[in-house]
Parts: sequence; C-alpha cells; structure tokens
Amino acid sequence: MEHRVAITGIGLISPLGDSSNALHHALCSGRTGIHPVGPQVVNGNQCHLAARLVDFQPEKYLAGRPLRPLDRSSQLASAACGLALESSGWNSESRAANDLAVMVGTMFAGMHNIGDFDRTAMASGPASVSPMAFANTVINAAAGQTAIWHNMRGVNSTVAAGSISGISAVGHATDLIRHRGAMAVLAGGVDEFSVESFCGFGRAGLLCTNHVSEELPIPFDQRRNGFALGEGAGFLALEEFTYAIERGARILAEVRGYATAFDHSQGRDPNLAVQTLVRTMHTALSRSKMSVDDIDFVSASANGSVARDSYELSALAAVFGERASALPVTAIKGGIGEALAASGPAQVAVAIETLRTGELPGVIGLQKLPPEWQRAGIAPDARTIKARSALINGLGLDGNCCSLVIAVAE
Repeated sequence: MEHRVAITGIGLISPLGDSSNALHHALCSGRTGIHPVGPQVVNGNQCHLAARLVDFQPEKYLAGRPLRPLDRSSQLASAACGLALESSGWNSESRAANDLAVMVGTMFAGMHNIGDFDRTAMASGPASVSPMAFANTVINAAAGQTAIWHNMRGVNSTVAAGSISGISAVGHATDLIRHRGAMAVLAGGVDEFSVESFCGFGRAGLLCTNHVSEELPIPFDQRRNGFALGEGAGFLALEEFTYAIERGARILAEVRGYATAFDHSQGRDPNLAVQTLVRTMHTALSRSKMSVDDIDFVSASANGSVARDSYELSALAAVFGERASALPVTAIKGGIGEALAASGPAQVAVAIETLRTGELPGVIGLQKLPPEWQRAGIAPDARTIKARSALINGLGLDGNCCSLVIAVAE
C-alpha cells in the first residue's frame, strides 16, 4: 500500500527573500535577483551576471552555537532546514521525540571550501591544511551538519543528480514516505556560488554572455544566450498524510507523484532529449493518477539555455497537445538564476504559493518568444489563474530529468 505525502513546511534562502511568500511576491512583481558581479569574480569570463546571496547572515538563522564547523553550503542548508522546521511546527521537543529524516540534494556541495583545501594542499603540502576543513570537502557534509545542528536522527541521505539534485531529493523522499521508510523527511537542495563553478560554467559556454550583444538569461526568449548562475537553499517538510493530520500540522499541498529519467546523450541528441523529458512527465502524471487535463499550470525548468529551453518547449507541446497553446507556464530562473540544486525546491515553493493565491508569476524579461512558440500560456507578467494542481519540471545540464506533480490536498 502506498501512503499519501503531505507538504507541511517550506524553508528558503534565495536572492529574493527567505520565505515562499517573499519569493513569490517578488517574482509576481517582476523583480529579479540577477545582478552584475564584481571584476574580481568575472576574471576573464564573458558573463558578468549572477544571482548571489549578497546579504546572507548565518547568525540570523543559526544562533546559539559556533558556526565555524559549517562551511557556506552547510550554513545555507541548515538555515533553510531551520525555516522549514519552524514552518511545519517541528520544535526541539517534537524533534527529540521523533526520528526526522533529512535528504539533501547538491551538485557541487562546498565547492569554494574544496577549492581552498586543494590549493593549500598543493601549494604548501597536506600538513598545511586544517583538519576541520577536510570534513566539509565531502559531498554529504551539508546533510550531516544539518542533521547534527537540528537534532534530526532519522535517515540521512545525499542526492547527487547534477543541477536537478534538489527536486530529485524531494522525489526520493516522497518514495521513502510512500513505502513507510520514514514518516517525516526534510528534503531539498543547496548549492553555493563560487568563483570555481562560475568559471567552469563560463568555460563550458553555458552562461549568458555579452560576446554578441547583451547578456540575456531569459527563459524561452528568442534572444536568450545562456543562464545566470545563482545560489541558495530550499527545503520542504514532507510527512505521511495521516501522520501529519494527527500531529495537527498545516498541510500546504500534497505530492501526488514524481518520475525521473536520464538522457544518455546529455542533450547532444535533441530528439532523445525531448523524448526523455516527455517520458518523465508522462510517468509522473501516471503515478499521480492524473491526466494532462488535470494540470492547471507548469513550472518549467527553463533558465535561458539556448538548447535546453527549446527541448522543454517541445516536450510540453508533445505531452499537452492542443492544451499546450494556452497552458499557463512560468519559469522562475529569470528571477533567481540557475541555482542548481536549490532551483527545484524553489519552484515547488512558488507553485504552492500560486495554488494558495491564484497568482502565477510571469517569465521575467520575456519580450519575444520564438516564432514557433507564440503561446498565450507563456507571458512576461503575472496573471490570475484558477489552480489546484501543478507540474514542476527539472531538466538537468547533464541529461538528468525529473517531474513532480503537486496538488491542493483534499
């Protein structure tokens, strides 16, 4: 027997606020967290934009104990998990009495700390590096540190599925609860901005660039020329439905189903890339026992990538058929950048706010859709819709795909 999965809390650290309400309001107002980075970061790259957390103060969220053992990724994850716990009503006493699980998705973990550790070791020898720094060079550091900080003694896992690691963690946590592997899981993702990842994506030709004209990290826009790198953390408190009701928790939405698949061409074969995402969406809908007619809007993974945005549009057309021309679609990465593992949970959080308020954010900066995609459902401005369900997509940079279906809980 499969059990229902409720979302009872949200914790976010983003360039546009530290709550789902703040992020949703900023996006609906057309605000963006993408801004120029300093010359010390650009360092020869043609991209000059990013969505950074310029004013994150960990002491605001993590008071009472020394922060030195936590690198930036662990600080972000612990802060967002703390907000999710508070949002869902898990206080210190109830956490001590229950085995809460935590599942953290990340693409790079503490990349800056890893880079510093390696540079010091190579330049001055292994004896010159701090033993404390080594603990944060492993990819599961954020999950371990977060569990320790918040006294979560249940299952502790790290999901590494590239840029869709966060939404994949939510999906895996959903399966864990459905089959009674856990009753409550904090699931989501974290990735920090670092010069190392910024330069890596720049050299790979994935970032927006002013080489031809201006930098345009605008999802779906015909002028798009790459994404702006972001950072942040986002976590959802997931619980077995009856367990949440008995606990007296507020149920924000229900996870109806999810699916994941892999494009082994990693985007080099357009047909395979499209069909992989088509299969992922169909499977997620099937597992949700819902049809395309039951979906009220889509939160797209689009980030301004020239190829992958096109793949997602083609996949949506294949899945939704005649409905695709008017299907409401939003893409929030024009506001928060490509925040990697933090992006998917942020999409879910904004989708939940849309289910609550009926207001769907527009695609910030959108001016011109490609001629073959003049769709009424994709617009630059926020609009009011009637919504009780949503499909959230994650289309990875490495071929990983994930689709999640959420709905208002009956």
